[in-house]
Amino acid sequence: MPIMLSKTYDALRSAQGVTEEQARTAAEEIAGFESRFAALESDLKVLKWMAGASLGLHVAVLAFLLRLLSGVR
Repeated sequence: MPIMLSKTYDALRSAQGVTEEQARTAAEEIAGFESRFAALESDLKVLKWMAGASLGLHVAVLAFLLRLLSGVR
């Protein structure tokens, strides 16, 4: 059975002119979008971590180069 948001389903069922099947289908579709957004959110966390690691590496390389250049004189 597909995941369904019960409060959304109940709200759609209380609307006039909406069949039970239409309400169920709409609630399941909304739940599907919610799971897709959760997956995007986890991917975004990984991208933030990668950007932070890259920034840290760049700063470390820059500090090393500056230290190396200051010792040349």
